[in-house]
Amino acid sequence: MESELMPSAFVGHGNPMNALEHNRYTRAWREFGASIPTPRAIVVISAHWYVGSTLVTGAPDVAAEIAEVVKPRWGGLDEDGWGLDHGTWSVLVHIVPEANIPVVQLSVNGFEGYDDHFELGVRLAPLRKEGILILGSGNVVHNLGLIDLGAGEGAFDWAVRFSETCTASMVEDPQRTGALVDHPDYGLAAPTPDHFLPLAPVAGLAAAAGTPAHVLVDGYVGGSLSMTSFRVG
Repeated sequence: MESELMPSAFVGHGNPMNALEHNRYTRAWREFGASIPTPRAIVVISAHWYVGSTLVTGAPDVAAEIAEVVKPRWGGLDEDGWGLDHGTWSVLVHIVPEANIPVVQLSVNGFEGYDDHFELGVRLAPLRKEGILILGSGNVVHNLGLIDLGAGEGAFDWAVRFSETCTASMVEDPQRTGALVDHPDYGLAAPTPDHFLPLAPVAGLAAAAGTPAHVLVDGYVGGSLSMTSFRVG
């Protein structure tokens, strides 16, 4: 049952300075962390590790569990010492402020599309039964080329349209979320797919559990950045 599964989430991480900020987004992340059971380990799929294969960093035992559940899909262990990027640490400093839980990153595979990353989430779903917290970290709308620093929490019409369509899909039927790649505003919302693709595994986790997602927090920064975050479970 869903109540027996570790919750999971997609976090719109935004600026790395959120690691030091206290705002409504970071408060929502802290409240999420405080509301869930203590994870045995955490797996983060971060937009900032966008490479040409599926790789995992960190704790060998957790990496081995990931390799087992995603068979036959696998790239291997990271051998370049990527570590944890700001898509991970700027979020976890609020979700797990004690920093006392093993954390691994799982890469975004740039040679694969939304459907592949959705299927990855489905394959990762059994880890929720093992007390592992799975997080996607990116932004539903992420266009730094059009950012307007004077816009505050305002947003361009196209950004609102795309983000609201995404929210409707996630809370009504996560399997529908893949259709966003054909949305007329997708090219503006995701001029590169790195920040959008971490949503796909979380949609896959929701679909695997047969439950919708819930909005954890939403809003915009600089016109072209959506901070919307979703919780599953």
